[in-house]
Amino acid sequence: MFSGIPIHEPVLIFALAMLVFLIAPLLFKSFRLPGMIGIILTGALIGPNALHILDRSETIILLEEIGIVYLMFVTGLEVNINKFIEKIDRSLIFGMLSFLIPQVAGTAIGYYILNLSFPEALLFAAVVASQTLLAYPVIKRLGIVNNEAITATIGGTMLAETLALMVLAIVLSSLEGSLSNLFWINLGLGLIVLFIGSWFTVPRIARWFFSNLTDESYFEFLFVLAVVFIVAYLAKIAGFEPIIGAFLAGLLLNRLIPNNSPLMNRIEFVGNALFIPFFLLSVGMLTNIHSFFGGGKHFILALWMIFIMFAAKLGAAWVTGLVYKYGKNQIMSMFGLSIGHAAAALAIVLIAFDAGLFDEDMVNAVVMMILVVGIISPQIVEKYGSRVAFEDKSTYNPSKEYLRIIIPFSTESTYKQPLMDLALMIRDRKSDEPLHVLSVVKYNDSNSEKNVIEAEKMLQETINYAACAEVPVKTHVRIDYNIAYGIMKAVIENRISTIVIGWDGVHSPKESAIGSITDQLLRGTEKLVLVSMIKEPLCNTKNITIIIPNGIDHNVGLYHVVDIIKRISEGTSAPVKVLVIKDNLTTYKEIFKKLSPDIPISFEFLEGWKLLSDMLRAKGDSPNELIISISTRRNTPGWHPMLHVLPRLITSFFKGNLIIAYSSTEEKSDYLKIIDAE
Repeated sequence: MFSGIPIHEPVLIFALAMLVFLIAPLLFKSFRLPGMIGIILTGALIGPNALHILDRSETIILLEEIGIVYLMFVTGLEVNINKFIEKIDRSLIFGMLSFLIPQVAGTAIGYYILNLSFPEALLFAAVVASQTLLAYPVIKRLGIVNNEAITATIGGTMLAETLALMVLAIVLSSLEGSLSNLFWINLGLGLIVLFIGSWFTVPRIARWFFSNLTDESYFEFLFVLAVVFIVAYLAKIAGFEPIIGAFLAGLLLNRLIPNNSPLMNRIEFVGNALFIPFFLLSVGMLTNIHSFFGGGKHFILALWMIFIMFAAKLGAAWVTGLVYKYGKNQIMSMFGLSIGHAAAALAIVLIAFDAGLFDEDMVNAVVMMILVVGIISPQIVEKYGSRVAFEDKSTYNPSKEYLRIIIPFSTESTYKQPLMDLALMIRDRKSDEPLHVLSVVKYNDSNSEKNVIEAEKMLQETINYAACAEVPVKTHVRIDYNIAYGIMKAVIENRISTIVIGWDGVHSPKESAIGSITDQLLRGTEKLVLVSMIKEPLCNTKNITIIIPNGIDHNVGLYHVVDIIKRISEGTSAPVKVLVIKDNLTTYKEIFKKLSPDIPISFEFLEGWKLLSDMLRAKGDSPNELIISISTRRNTPGWHPMLHVLPRLITSFFKGNLIIAYSSTEEKSDYLKIIDAE
C-alpha cells in the first residue's frame, strides 16, 4: 500500500525506476542529448536532495555497485583483446599521463592554494586523477570501441583508476601507521595473485563449461555472472576495488564470448536495460541541486576540480596523440571519454569522509563535479566520436557490402548451432540482412508432406536461436529431386553471396573431395562456399591457421575470403597464422594488410605440400585450433591437385575445427576494381 513520500514500497520503487529508465532517455534523445544524462538528472530531481521521492537506500546502493561492476565487465568484454595487448604501450602511456598530471597538479593546488593537509591534498588529487567510462554507451553505439585511440583510453582508464585507488589505500594506511614494508609486499602479492591466478584458471574453466554444459542457454549467462562477481570480490580481497576485478573478468572471457553471439546479446541487454541504468540513477541521487545556486567552499572546490581535470586530461590525451600521431577527433574523443568520473571518485570521497579527512563540502563538490562532467563528457564524445566513426567508415573496407548468407540444413543435422554461430560471427552486426536458413526435402510421393513439416519444425529452432542475438532469420523449405539443385535455386532466388554448409568429415569412395551434395553445389554455383566441420565451440578457438595454395592470389574471390577470416578472428579474438605454399609472401601480406589491418597475423613460407602435411599433423590433438583452408574450384586460378585430397588428409588426423573456404569465382565487383586501381 502506498505510504507517502519518500517511497519505501519495493515494488513501487522498482516500478518508478523502470519508468525513469524508459522515459528519461527517450525525452533527452529528442533534444539530441545522451539518454544517460537524462537518467542522471532525473535521479538528482527525485533524490533526497530535491523532491525526495526516493531515498538513496541500501537497495539503491547495492544496485549501483552491481551496475558499475557490470559496466566495467562489459567494457573489458568488448575491447578488442588482440589490439589491446598489441597496443598496450598506448594504454600504459595514456594511463600514466592521465594519472600523474592531475595527481601532481591536484596535490600542489590542494596543499598550497586550498590549504588542505598533505593527506587531504593527495586524496583531493586522486579524486581528480581517477576516471570512469561514463560515456562508454556512446562509443559503443557509435561503433568505435575498437578504434586504436579509444582502446588506449579504455586501457588507460583502468590504469588511472587503479593508481588513484592505490593512493587512497596508501593514505589510509599511513594514517593508521601501517605503511610498512609488509603493506607494500601484501599489495604487490595481492595484485600478482589476482591477475596470474585468474588468468590461468578462469579461461580453462570457461572453455570446459561452454563445451560441456550448454543444454540450457541461461546457464551460460549465470556462469558469466558468477565469474564476474567472484573475480570482482577476489579483487577486493587483494586490496583493490571490485571494478578492477570486473574489468579483468571481461578481459578473461573476451575471447570466449563472440560479439555476435546470443550470449553477448543477453549480457548487453541485461546491462543496458537494468544494471547500468541503476548505477546512473544512484549517481544522480547523490547530487545536491541546491549546491548549484549558491557559492561557498564546495563551489570553489568543484571549480578547481573541474579546471584541473579538464587541463590535465586534455594534456594527457594531447601528448598521447602527439606520440602516436592521432588526429584531432581521436584526441578529443580520448579527452571526452577520460573526464568521466563516478565510481572511483565516489569511493575515494566517501571513504575519506568516513575516515574524517573530508567534510560535507568536499562530498558536495565531488558530486557537483560528477554531474557537470556527466553532462559534458558524453557531449564531447558524441561530437568527436561521430567524426571518428565517419573517418573509420570512409576508409576502404569490403565488408561495407553486407553479406547475404544462407545455411542449408538437413533434418538429421546435428550441427545446427555451430553453423549458426559461424554465420552469426561473419555477419555484420550493422546489417539488416536476415540469415537465410534452408532445408531441401527430397521428393517422395508418400512422405513429402510429412518431411516438409519436420523440416519446418527443425528450422524453427534456428529462428529461436538467432532471436537471442536479435538477428532476423528467413526460413526456406523446398522440395526437389536433387538436394544440391534445390540449394542452388534458393541461392539464386535470394541473391545469396555466401553459403555456410556443414560437413561431418565422412568420406566414401563415390565422393570426389567433400561430399556428393557439396561437390555438386561447388560445380553449380560461383558463390563463396564455407564447408564447415565444427566439432568444438568456436568461442574456444585459441589459434587460427590459414592454408594458402600457390597462385590463389589470382582468384577474384580471395578478397572476400580474407574478409571472412578477419571477422572470424575478431569474433574469436584468436591470432592468425598464414601458411603460404610456394608463393610470394609479400603479395599476401599486402592483401591481408589492406583488408584486415587490425588482427594479429603472422606469415610463414612453406616449400611444399609435404612440409604442410607434417606441420598439420603436429596440430592433430589441438581441439581449440581452427584451420581454414582457402580453396578454389577445379580449372580456376589457384587450383592445385592437392586441394582435391587436402580435406581428406586433414580430417584423417586433425581433431579441431576445419573450414574449407571455396572462394567466389564471380566477376570482379566494384570494390575489387578499387583495389586494382590502388
